[in-house]
Amino acid sequence: MEIQITKTTTPKAKPGADVKLGFGNYFTDHMLIMNYDEGEGWHDARIVPYGPIALDPAAMCLHYGQEVFEGMKAYKTPDGGVQLFRPEKNMERLNVSNERLCIPLIDEAFCVEAIKKLVDIDRDWIPEAPGTSLYIRPFIFAIDPHVGVHPAKHLMFVVILSPVGAYYPQGINPVDIYVEQKYVRAVKGGMGFTKTAGNYAASLKAQDEAEKLGYTQVLWLDGVDRKYIEEVGTMNVFFKIGDEIITPELSGSILSGITRMSCIELLKSKGYKVTERKISVQELFDAHENGELKEAFGTGTAAVISPIGTFEWNGKKITVADGGIGEVSQMLYDTITGIQCGKIKDEYNWVQKI
Repeated sequence: MEIQITKTTTPKAKPGADVKLGFGNYFTDHMLIMNYDEGEGWHDARIVPYGPIALDPAAMCLHYGQEVFEGMKAYKTPDGGVQLFRPEKNMERLNVSNERLCIPLIDEAFCVEAIKKLVDIDRDWIPEAPGTSLYIRPFIFAIDPHVGVHPAKHLMFVVILSPVGAYYPQGINPVDIYVEQKYVRAVKGGMGFTKTAGNYAASLKAQDEAEKLGYTQVLWLDGVDRKYIEEVGTMNVFFKIGDEIITPELSGSILSGITRMSCIELLKSKGYKVTERKISVQELFDAHENGELKEAFGTGTAAVISPIGTFEWNGKKITVADGGIGEVSQMLYDTITGIQCGKIKDEYNWVQKI
């Protein structure tokens, strides 16, 4: 499939070096669009000026939530080059989400190349300050003008780009986490393992209440026994207990994170013992009481590595690593961001250059 390119004639002013980017506040000049129609498949790939998308008020995505998305980044390297971090894994995961939500599968290799072309066109938008990058948001949604519950026959694949800074205002500094006991985000057999809007809508109430209590994020427990740790709202989670690094197993209700996968591979390559298994919040608090909980950190595309400083659960509050950044958290952050930005040699074949 060819990609038609129409460049903007009215480019926007880019954020200056003195602007605090935040996350998801600014968007580049162009976007990628591709349509799906039953009987024709995915077609009409095009890069066009960034702008509003016209939708029928009856568009099925607005009524039944048939939507999936991904999150990835592009980085400037010291030699002026541009590269992506494991984009093929994001497209593989997008198809996992597509399968669960009855969305026609995409051609993963074609979409990676189309995203590269879009990033190349807007490469001047990629910030170069430490800790910054160009966030890439691919998403697919149903556009059939029909009020009725069934899989869509007409969809759109869209990719937008946003220059971003740190996801959390505190950057790499430890965050405070509230262990959620009242609400449930996902259960095995549901959609917790996909990146779909409904999962995040289900998290909003708990997140809002946690923020009012002064916490950065919510730690979700399983939806059945309500005692096993699953993930933080926007991150997978790891714990260093004694000499072992533990992360909840992929049991169908948590997201298979690309950064999670990379951390496991990196840690194993450096000789760490890494275990994927069930871990209860009681075990976590017991490990802290016994002096065995050395570190806790979240992993995700947005923040990369986010050390966890405190947990509150059932009226108890514990502090991890004296509220600082542990050596494993720091090593993972330095290594992964170094590879992403081209400052460290990529020994794992993770980056793709544009």
